[in-house]
Amino acid sequence: MITGDLKTQIDRVWDAFWTGGISNPLAVIEQITYLLFIKRLDELHTAEEKKANRLGRPIEHAIFEKDEQELRWSRFKNLEAKEMFEVVTTKVFPFIKELRGEESSYARHMKDARFTIPTPGLLAKVVDLVDHVPMEDRDTKGDVYEYMLGKIATAGQNGQFRTPRHIIQLMVEMCKPLPKDIICDPACGTAGFLVVAGENLREHHPEIFTKDSLRKHFNEKLFNGYDFDNTMLRIGSMNMLLHGVENPNIRYKDSLAEEHAGDEEAYTLIMANPPFAGSLDYDNTAKDLQKIVKTKKTELLFLALFLRLLKPGGRAAVIVPDGVLFGSSNAHKTLRRILIEDQKLDAVVSLPSGVFKPYAGVSTAIVLFTKTNSGGTDHVWFYDVDADGMSLDDKRTELLPPEKLGPVPKVALSAYDHAKNNLPDILARWAQRAQSERQNPRTGQSFCVAKADIIGQGYDLSLNRYREVVHEEVAHRSPSEILASLGRMEAEITQAMRDLEGMLH
Repeated sequence: MITGDLKTQIDRVWDAFWTGGISNPLAVIEQITYLLFIKRLDELHTAEEKKANRLGRPIEHAIFEKDEQELRWSRFKNLEAKEMFEVVTTKVFPFIKELRGEESSYARHMKDARFTIPTPGLLAKVVDLVDHVPMEDRDTKGDVYEYMLGKIATAGQNGQFRTPRHIIQLMVEMCKPLPKDIICDPACGTAGFLVVAGENLREHHPEIFTKDSLRKHFNEKLFNGYDFDNTMLRIGSMNMLLHGVENPNIRYKDSLAEEHAGDEEAYTLIMANPPFAGSLDYDNTAKDLQKIVKTKKTELLFLALFLRLLKPGGRAAVIVPDGVLFGSSNAHKTLRRILIEDQKLDAVVSLPSGVFKPYAGVSTAIVLFTKTNSGGTDHVWFYDVDADGMSLDDKRTELLPPEKLGPVPKVALSAYDHAKNNLPDILARWAQRAQSERQNPRTGQSFCVAKADIIGQGYDLSLNRYREVVHEEVAHRSPSEILASLGRMEAEITQAMRDLEGMLH
């Protein structure tokens, strides 16, 4: 966690951007990202200088030539504001756009960087902030960048690019990434899933950094992400760099429009929150996806994409709108049948509708499955999340102290705490899905449903289709539980009406 003083300093710079005329938080992050990259180049060059001096030989991989020393962060940061502004705008930015000898994903994404900081005074403030962040400390610089990214969501603008961190952590904990995995997020945005997966591996698999082969795999092959927004690519690449991943494969790709021959069955783990509620023309959709399911809906096309990209035995955790679970179109039913009959559908975790507020109130679920190409679904585990530790209104206020939040809290939760944060309980029950959870009555918060029952219901995966409500039990349910159930029922009715309208038209 970053300190209050550092947060205050970042907040001041953020305010300076807004008063300086840059009101889009995404643009603010982008400009700070460029400066972080420029500082990183200077750090790499300094490391090469030290290595050359130690070995008594010329620099092998110089980033700055002798006549380019004024472009280094360590030089221009000491200039007077007006002179610094002149150097950065006319020399440093053209330099990073034409960077030679640097084939990392960061360098590729910086080629179309545009400098939009309007005044010398604002540039001096931001340079001073970045310079005082302890960049040698991976945890601190990563936390600082995450704090800034969090401002995208709190500003309510471009917040769709940010999946709540605790939801990402839950999905990563459920998937348990391994050192030899090849992870992909085909709609990576700011690379939140990849960052959390990397931190999880650092914590649970320290052998990554004692074995050369695993360390090389970690830095170059393990993390893969696509996006078709160049700003997101720059931000995502920098996020990975600041969290200690040297060269992730984050690249431009319109995941739904391009064929996937080069990536077919390339990944062992996919975690994603792809954009949904969109619709594409058939002509603009990759033909290999249309072969799996004939549809224009982006949420279904992304599921088809994941099936295409996963290796046999690979697993996926993906956030989908509730309509995917019970939509009645042929495409909806076909995709659910494929997951249940041809692959191994593991779980459906129903999330409360406020999780993505303030910028979206849609009801969603986490779907977890394993690609087998030979079936394997026996029982599907369902969990009904009532609370994720934060209020479900637009404010998203934390309901518990920090040590009691998230899927892996620092202290054990009481029954009272559980009513406000279900995430640790999800992990505990998920681990027992093939044992004690099979015995749970369908009146509980989690239960298993046999494959035959799901087939009998036309492959419907909405939790309320299988929940059994005992009338006397309703009296003992909390108001929040009752409201959550009513919210999900409303979402199901709304989706059914939309499907009906589609059939009539």
